Amino acid sequence: MAGLPARDRLRVSLLLTAFELGMPVAGLFLGGLAGGLVGGAADLVAVGLLAALGIWILWPKEDDDEKRVEAMARTTGLAAVGLGLSISLDELAIGASLGLLRLPILPALLLIGAQALLASQLGLRLGSRIGERGRERSEKAAGLILLLLAAGLLLLHLR
Repeated sequence: MAGLPARDRLRVSLLLTAFELGMPVAGLFLGGLAGGLVGGAADLVAVGLLAALGIWILWPKEDDDEKRVEAMARTTGLAAVGLGLSISLDELAIGASLGLLRLPILPALLLIGAQALLASQLGLRLGSRIGERGRERSEKAAGLILLLLAAGLLLLHLR
């Protein structure tokens, strides 16, 4: 992926950023709606959702995200939209958790968008240099961070 021409690298970065920002927005709204339905249990549902996402990230599975990103560089239209959706479903879950916790939307979106742009650029530029093992370690770290966040939120809720 690092060998892509600058124009394709920019196009993939912008497409990934759009999905990484758009899916949490959808999740924020869905989480807000769900929070209204579950009422006082919304915090616990958010904790459960974050914990489930952390476990899902840590669960061993065949990973083909890199193949999807490479395909995204070659596709346009609905195919690119489908690939973007398949890569960013975890962002939907994060957004739903934020919505359930009733966190302020604008700061959350700004931070998510900045993180998505930075992460996609770093991934596209450094991905081939850190290798598969480094990428797997960073994914495992993200899963652990989500589990720790869920545990911290649960402790705050129980106090």
